[in-house]
Amino acid sequence: MLSLSAIAVPRPRAPEPEFLIRDFEPAYLALHRTGELLRRVEAGLRELEDCCACPRNCHVNRLQDHAKVCGTGRHAIVSSAFPHFGEENCLRGWNGSGTIFFGLCNLRCVFCQNWDISQQKSGAECTAEQIADLMLALQVRGCHNINFVTPEHVVPQVIEAVAAAVPRGLNLPIVYNTSAYDSVESLRLLDGIVDIYMPDFKFWERDSARQYVKAKDYPDRAREAIFEMHRQVGPLKLNEEGLARRGLLVRHLVMPGQTAEAAAIFQWLADEVSPDTYVNIMDQYRPEYSVAEEGTGGKYTAIARRPRAQELTGVRRLALEAGLWRLDER
Repeated sequence: MLSLSAIAVPRPRAPEPEFLIRDFEPAYLALHRTGELLRRVEAGLRELEDCCACPRNCHVNRLQDHAKVCGTGRHAIVSSAFPHFGEENCLRGWNGSGTIFFGLCNLRCVFCQNWDISQQKSGAECTAEQIADLMLALQVRGCHNINFVTPEHVVPQVIEAVAAAVPRGLNLPIVYNTSAYDSVESLRLLDGIVDIYMPDFKFWERDSARQYVKAKDYPDRAREAIFEMHRQVGPLKLNEEGLARRGLLVRHLVMPGQTAEAAAIFQWLADEVSPDTYVNIMDQYRPEYSVAEEGTGGKYTAIARRPRAQELTGVRRLALEAGLWRLDER
């Protein structure tokens, strides 16, 4: 394994003055001082009792370790925790983003590149104190943030872990790294806890969502969720060193044949959320999981290839034409 000092990472660019944040303090510290953070823990646990933590609304008692769509009971499953150098420049910086990957998922993406942990139980159940241990260890290693990956189905457990870590000295910004298939009610519990929301808006059309992520309401829930995220934190702001500190960062994974849907997503972001929305147009799609399996009978033929170069450049042009100008640069 490479040591942190062996990885040469360019420093992020300084932000535009209107998106510069000085004297940053993680939002959750204020909630901790007033006692509100512990009240959020209690509210989150009540959500688990008749589970509606995500849009699946399974209504099982996860406090008694019952599970349904997401396969997760009382405690979150953690598959890995490490400094990640593959995230956006403004997140990874030079010491890495402190990622904590949760196991299992509330979506069934047929193309998932992390299917071995999202669709199979891989990892260990962790209590709030154990997740707090991971957070503090990443902070000691110099990570610039704590990056919760696939947290949609474990929001109560995330809140519980943050509340356990704060009295022990946690002082890094919290990144909520999500598919955007989130419950607005859960997001409201995170108001003042999460500093940086990072949703991936995948599909605009319900038919595409039904076929490829097995949730036809995905576009509706994603729009509601991103509205709420932006309401809480606004456009992305960075410090003098170019590190993200607070705000919304939207990802869009470019997929073959989905140019029209990308255009609709970008236009909606520019018109209905903000033209100042920071967007990362991702180019790493490849056929994986069910899409890559032989014998699928052409079920996923439309996405069974990598996007072409002209699709990637075309999608980026569409974002600019929609009025989005803060595009991530690698």
